[in-house]
Amino acid sequence: MRLVRSNPTPAADISGFYAQAVRYLVTGCAGFIGSHLSEALLERGDEVVGVDALTDYYDRSLKEANLAVLRDAAGFRLLEVDLAVAPLDELVADADGVFHIAAQPGVRGSWGTTFAVYARDNVIATQRLFEAALAATKRVVWASSSSVYGNAEAHPTREDMPPRPVSPYGVTKLCCEHLAGAYAESRGLDAVALRYFTVYGPRQRPDMAFTRIVNALAQGRRFTVFGTGRQSRDVTYVDDAVAATLAAFERGASGAAYNVGGGNETSLLDAIAVCERLSGRTLELEFAEVATGDMRRTSADTSRAARDLGWTPLTTLEEGLAQQLRWAGVAVR
Repeated sequence: MRLVRSNPTPAADISGFYAQAVRYLVTGCAGFIGSHLSEALLERGDEVVGVDALTDYYDRSLKEANLAVLRDAAGFRLLEVDLAVAPLDELVADADGVFHIAAQPGVRGSWGTTFAVYARDNVIATQRLFEAALAATKRVVWASSSSVYGNAEAHPTREDMPPRPVSPYGVTKLCCEHLAGAYAESRGLDAVALRYFTVYGPRQRPDMAFTRIVNALAQGRRFTVFGTGRQSRDVTYVDDAVAATLAAFERGASGAAYNVGGGNETSLLDAIAVCERLSGRTLELEFAEVATGDMRRTSADTSRAARDLGWTPLTTLEEGLAQQLRWAGVAVR
């Protein structure tokens, strides 16, 4: 386990670290949602111990850039930790609560031999974190995914719809939900699952469609559309996703799963059109086969989150995409 401090001290001098009062443990703090969540916690005066394995799923320099907004905060500490193998009991016990955002993401990469990585970094890591949270009697708010629904039969989709994932990634997230349910039912784990629907905004992962769109516009490159571009997603601006995550810790029912959707269902072609209109630029498109395991449509019923958490999304698609375009260096009209 390697400790990285915002104000570095000699590597051997870690005595007393775990004795410090820590409010929240955030796993996946160097990622897209995790870095925004950590920033929001720090801005409201909380302390954050951020955990991240800094895997090579995408360029480490992008994750370091995400961490740059956190490193100078007095209340932030970073641990470069592999949740699948590292000792977790003491780490979790010293936190007042846990936000488990870390995961191996992506539908396309979850097939074939790389599924072992998804099983390890999603299922095994989450099970170990649940064990540590149970031992320390800590609440865990954790990231599930709309991928558990697969090609849902009803839209908007409610949380009580039967899950039918169509990708190995979605299977691992559903497995984690079943693990949370088993730990809650048999051993009393206090956990709340959030089924995020396509979160976007500044610092979004480089493999995600909206990042690829804004980067292609910024750099004048061609953009590849997988499938017809008519597949639709309920997209959620990252600030709204963070607000739902914080609300879930404060007010979420133990054992519940909540849809976190932005109420902005859009097709890829429509999102491209919005970006073109906002930027005044035109994107050259090429089309390729749809990726195996991509869902045809997602649409979230967020009435449970509105009722229990007092949360509703506030950001329109145009507002959110304008922010993501500016982050990519594209001027917005």
